[in-house]
Amino acid sequence: MSDAVTDPRRKPRREFRNIHVTELSNYRMPFSAIVSILHRISGLLLFVLLPFILYLLQESIRSEISFAHFQGIASHPFSKLVILALVWGYMHHFCAGIRHLVMDTHIGLDKDSARQTSVAVLVISLAVTFLVALKLFGVF
Repeated sequence: MSDAVTDPRRKPRREFRNIHVTELSNYRMPFSAIVSILHRISGLLLFVLLPFILYLLQESIRSEISFAHFQGIASHPFSKLVILALVWGYMHHFCAGIRHLVMDTHIGLDKDSARQTSVAVLVISLAVTFLVALKLFGVF
């Protein structure tokens, strides 16, 4: 038998642990991980609010009176923030989905390309959301 198998003074093996919720502030996640988590959150947001969005669409196209009522609801500042959150969710989910489709073709899988595309997803989705916010709050 080998000495390595019978030697009781073996070096202890490294211990790998999962990150606990309380340790998240100490852990520096890469942009790719942030984009992935936000992709899941935006997908959940869109999925949960889809019945509400479809109901509002139905009410807005039912008649002129219901459209005027919907327009009054949509002009409230809180409603504008909800609409803005939905716009961000859609834009982020769309851009990250395109990124994942490109990565499925084995393009941009190396570390530098993945970082660049994740930053691009964040910048594009936030820039489009910012432009919609300017339009929504009447800047132009």
